[in-house]
Amino acid sequence: MSTDYKFQGWLGHDPSAADGNMKWETYEPKKWDESDIDIKVTHCGICGSDLHTLRSGWAPTNYPCCVGHEIVGHAVKVGSKAEGNIKVGDRVGVGAQSSSCLKPDCEQCTTSTENHCQVANVNTYDSKYPDGSKSYGGYADYWRGPSHFVFKIPDQIASEDAAPMLCGGVTLYSPLKRNGCGPGKKVGIIGLGGLGHFGVLYAKALGAEKVVAISRKAEKKDDALKLGADAYIATDSDPDWPTHHAQSLDLLICTVSSPNMPLEAYLQLLRVRGAFVQVGAPEDRMPAFSAFALIAKGATVGGSAIGSPAEIREMLALTARKGIKPWVQARPLREANSAVVEMGEGKARF
Repeated sequence: MSTDYKFQGWLGHDPSAADGNMKWETYEPKKWDESDIDIKVTHCGICGSDLHTLRSGWAPTNYPCCVGHEIVGHAVKVGSKAEGNIKVGDRVGVGAQSSSCLKPDCEQCTTSTENHCQVANVNTYDSKYPDGSKSYGGYADYWRGPSHFVFKIPDQIASEDAAPMLCGGVTLYSPLKRNGCGPGKKVGIIGLGGLGHFGVLYAKALGAEKVVAISRKAEKKDDALKLGADAYIATDSDPDWPTHHAQSLDLLICTVSSPNMPLEAYLQLLRVRGAFVQVGAPEDRMPAFSAFALIAKGATVGGSAIGSPAEIREMLALTARKGIKPWVQARPLREANSAVVEMGEGKARF
């Protein structure tokens, strides 16, 4: 394949980019390294992180910024020191992380937890590589980055399905797997959007005894059951839901990113030694709760961020083996501005 190509994409220049004001422009990718891979992008998922970053919601963004970290395409250039046995023409993907220190004395990078590297964790966009190069995402024609974070996509998974798995999917798969989701476990998924629907799919695929979807409104109940949930709790429909479902779940994964969520009520649903894991990332602080909500039952509250390269490969293998299919809506790249606006307005169901 030809390497005569330019890096062009939808760039945000200020917070108004989240209102549909990204500009299609050329940019300079990271400096080429022989451990890198160039990808001709065919698909890129829209993640809530894209909106937070475009509008400088979590922190000031280093504009110009090209977002998108659920990238699938074909390798068009492969460095001589690239990992993963990837060849030009292979269908590959990249998630929300594109580099870490990978040093032999890094506890995280040597134990397959690169996603928590505390030395040099590089996000796929709006971040800096160790050489000072800026990272740009997948709302673009091409992407360049380290091969350690590039994954072959199994033939059984369609590109439009694989893309959102690389951030949204693994963000749920990782805490489910690490917290023992499987036979005999009763699992709750709070929120039934893009992240939450992956939670239901993967909890079922991992063999949970019971999967309960939890949302404010009753309108998503049918969708939850079609995805494989065994039960559904609509919190707005039952003012006594914390009491009616108390001590019923071993594991709760929360995808909600609202500072006003009823956290203490959610904790009532946990059984003794249960675990609550937060993956939704609000721009404000999480709500306060009484320590006795944990002490009385020996429960734990934790967090999780995306997943490691090893977990992403595990997830893709499970997806291919089980025939897991997420619910996606495909849009052409030229409609990125309107798609981002609709995402912000909550029109994207999953």
